[in-house]
Amino acid sequence: MRMLLRIKIPVEHGNRAARDGSMAKAFESIFDKLKPEAAYFSMEDGLRTAYIFYDIDAEYKFLEIHEPLFATMGADLSPRFHPLKGRALG
Repeated sequence: MRMLLRIKIPVEHGNRAARDGSMAKAFESIFDKLKPEAAYFSMEDGLRTAYIFYDIDAEYKFLEIHEPLFATMGADLSPRFHPLKGRALG
């Protein structure tokens, strides 16, 4: 199932995680597990925001995949992951 995961990181948590290197480690962990086809970083509502496009074969993996973001940065993920249908253009 193709998914879009939107990750919003609170400012104070994000600043601390960027300074101590835990943000990079959390995203490395996510990228190692998801093998995303694309990832974009931006700002939304004044917060660091990431959009990650990936395929997942079972819903049970959600907690395992998202836990580093909750634990490290207090990231806001729920309910911002959605099954996507169709194919990429291009």
